[in-house]
Amino acid sequence: MLKQHLQLKLGQKLAPQQIQLMKLIQLHTLEFEEELERELEENPALEVAKEEPKEDEYSSLDDSYETEGTESIETDFDVNDYIYDDEPNYKTASSNYSADDEDFDNESLLTEGQSLYDYLMEQINLINIPQDDLKIAEYIIGNLDTDGYLRREVKSIVDDLAFSQGIYTSVDKVEDILENYVQKLDPSGVGARGLQECLLLQIEKKVSANKAVSLAANILRFQFDALTNKHYNKIIQKYDIEEEDLKDALEEISKLSPKVGGNFDTQTITINQEIIPDFVISVKDGVVVPMLNSKNAPTLRVSEEYKDILTTYSHDKNSSEHKQAALFIKQKLDAAKWYIDAINQRQNTLLQTINAIVKFQHNYFITGDEKSLKPMILKDIADITGFDISTISRVVKSKYADTPNGILYLKDLFSDSLTNDDGEEVSTKEIKMHLQEVISKENKRKPLTDDALVVILKEQGYNIARRTIAKYREQLNIPVARLRKEL
Repeated sequence: MLKQHLQLKLGQKLAPQQIQLMKLIQLHTLEFEEELERELEENPALEVAKEEPKEDEYSSLDDSYETEGTESIETDFDVNDYIYDDEPNYKTASSNYSADDEDFDNESLLTEGQSLYDYLMEQINLINIPQDDLKIAEYIIGNLDTDGYLRREVKSIVDDLAFSQGIYTSVDKVEDILENYVQKLDPSGVGARGLQECLLLQIEKKVSANKAVSLAANILRFQFDALTNKHYNKIIQKYDIEEEDLKDALEEISKLSPKVGGNFDTQTITINQEIIPDFVISVKDGVVVPMLNSKNAPTLRVSEEYKDILTTYSHDKNSSEHKQAALFIKQKLDAAKWYIDAINQRQNTLLQTINAIVKFQHNYFITGDEKSLKPMILKDIADITGFDISTISRVVKSKYADTPNGILYLKDLFSDSLTNDDGEEVSTKEIKMHLQEVISKENKRKPLTDDALVVILKEQGYNIARRTIAKYREQLNIPVARLRKEL
């Protein structure tokens, strides 16, 4: 039995225009240029103004109008709303951009290289090897990773050869082909099953009576664990050598490559692309001036040709063809008007955000010293601008600024805060800077442990737990004290 009842529901929906605006805001300069070019191709009613536009403002879209589909287009509309006697232009251009913006050109270099697989296959087919062994060798090469290592178990390769290739062999046979053919190929160390074997393959190809090379080979073969754990005294006692002899051997080992396949193009095509700054921040007479890259503020307008077509329709409302054409043009014009408005909103959002960041971190941009960075989170900038935190997050995402101190990733300006012994809030970046400075000045023969670092930083006014020191050290890619030890 059907029943009717009332239900009160609270919901929130985002209009397509709002979604598109959010997407535009988070695009960096290169992505924005691509998006703008795509929109210009899809909407013929939108074009880039070739001359400096007038300062006339343009109206925003009617919120009740939907651009998707033709069913929602009203057939009764005033054409004069789309005809402009004084020919105003829709603009989003602003004088707030750098005159040097044209220097930021997009240089995409498309280069093609040879993969490690192709290089090894060329070599294996040039040596004298039985046909059956060649197939196994080729299959082994196909199982090497991009670093040149054979990470798979030999037994698994034997099974695969039987099931997929119909080649029945043994573990000893595959190992023999691996060691006598594949591992003899260039570059030295290819086909290794681990780091130790990779380094040994390289050092063994150094035909030399050099004492340091011989010692390095012995250390790699018999004292690899002591080497990786930097137990240098144990190695010195084992071989009854001087410290200088060990230094020479370690220097030879340092010349070896742990990833012999790293110099090869693993994807055949590599794209190198420059970073194009989205903002330009300059300092003049103690005043920090933030500006937009001009590529973020294009001058757009509605196509004059489309205006002429609408003018034709206004003189002949009885023509069904003109009316259908005008309906299509109305949709494109409204879409163009909204897109220009969205670009304008994007520009204003970017400008307000960068101005707030510069105001908050004024001392940093004046001095260029990272220690002067204030603790700053997204909410701080959101409070200044009045934007939502998610909007600020989209603005700083993948954005860069050209500053007097070099290209800066905007997200690097944001950090949490800790309170020092004086009760002042300091940025975690400042603490990391001090931590890195202390470690760089330590005695490398006796590196500082995390407990010792806690004591030193506490003396500098930073009361931090040992686990926090360990976390910051890992974030700075600094190994533990034992692995920082040097002779």
